Amino acid sequence: MTFFKKPVFSFFSFSGRSFPLDFYLNSKYLFRWLGLALLVGVMAGSASALFLVLLDWVTHYRETHTWIIWLLPVGGYLVGWSYHQWGREAEGGNNLLLQSIQTPSSNKIPLVMAPLVLFGTVLTHLVGGSAGREGTAVQMGGALADQLSPIFRLRPRDRKMLLICGVSAGFASVFGTPLAGAVFALEVFLLGQLRYNALLPSFLAAVIANAVTSAWGVGHTVYPVVEVPPMTVWTLSATLLAGICFALAARLFSLASHAVGSTFSKYVSYPPLRPVLGGVILAVVIWALGTTKYIGLGIPTILASFSTPLPTYDFLVKLALTAFTLGCGFKGGEVTPLFFIGATLGNALFPWLPLPLELLAAMGFVAVFAGAANTPLACLLMAMELFGGSCGLYAGLACVVAYLFSGHTGIYAAQVVKNSKHPYYAREAGTRLAGIKRRLF
Repeated sequence: MTFFKKPVFSFFSFSGRSFPLDFYLNSKYLFRWLGLALLVGVMAGSASALFLVLLDWVTHYRETHTWIIWLLPVGGYLVGWSYHQWGREAEGGNNLLLQSIQTPSSNKIPLVMAPLVLFGTVLTHLVGGSAGREGTAVQMGGALADQLSPIFRLRPRDRKMLLICGVSAGFASVFGTPLAGAVFALEVFLLGQLRYNALLPSFLAAVIANAVTSAWGVGHTVYPVVEVPPMTVWTLSATLLAGICFALAARLFSLASHAVGSTFSKYVSYPPLRPVLGGVILAVVIWALGTTKYIGLGIPTILASFSTPLPTYDFLVKLALTAFTLGCGFKGGEVTPLFFIGATLGNALFPWLPLPLELLAAMGFVAVFAGAANTPLACLLMAMELFGGSCGLYAGLACVVAYLFSGHTGIYAAQVVKNSKHPYYAREAGTRLAGIKRRLF
């Protein structure tokens, strides 16, 4: 007598697929990407640890030997010549990574990108350029990760997720923000859309890379935990107004950096000479300013913005110097300078808005970045990781408003508009930001 016409496990079937089969397939997927993420995380986390140590050393050396700033033209030539000689295929930087994720059937990212961007960024900071570190960590993570593609014979769709892992691992390990790093990698290459199929690989790589950097004994900047007031009509209105101001700063930075780059490319045909000329101008400007607070990462000023009123023009000076440094050909990221711009702008808004100083600084810290990179969700998570969960509501509002009002502009020209920010601009869907002309207003 037959009691069961089907195998017992078929009673646990959903949508025609048995539970044991689902469990097997998901387990296989989990362990496969755990292994790949482990490799990417170890490589990217170790590279970020080395980078952060070198960055600390050159920053200390520059601040104690300020004469080295006069070597900006020399440093600029070395950076420009090294890329012209060995890195023409890698000079696209972050934009090359985004394009490779968007079209994973393209050529493998050259391994030379990792040492070149490390060398270029460290040298930029040593001689006094105003730059960040995110671009370097992301490029190292992406370049190292992509070397695994031919080894494991990954198909294009898997290569795309591997590159996302590299971006996630680099971002998370350089800032100590695994949640923000994981979502940043999913959010950055398509404006207006997340890639949920890469959630697991991205999170695994971010967590592992961050743990590896910490295991090397390399720490990250500690920011104050921000206390927030109750949400009222006045604080809500102030938050929305601040978000618009942060969006304008993000928009101005994006347009300025692209304009500087285009101008140097147009009038200086030999690429290594662009940072030489830019270095001369930067050295004179820094000497005229009489301070080094606006060069390098600017971490001391960022920390001061949470507790002390600062000159209202700080954010504009940092914006101009960073746009010029990166636009003329020096290497480094944009994100930490955007933190500086946002935090000091928030500080400048304090006398005019009914919000605490430290909250405005924290909101600006992440919201200017959100508007410039078009990554509001990653920036919300970053705010909660760095400043405590209580600031999430205010930071989230500031980030989404900055994202909206920054329009279809951004620091990454290779970003593709998947879903436009406003129905009026729906015709721009499918277009790269590089192909969209925008003005400040």
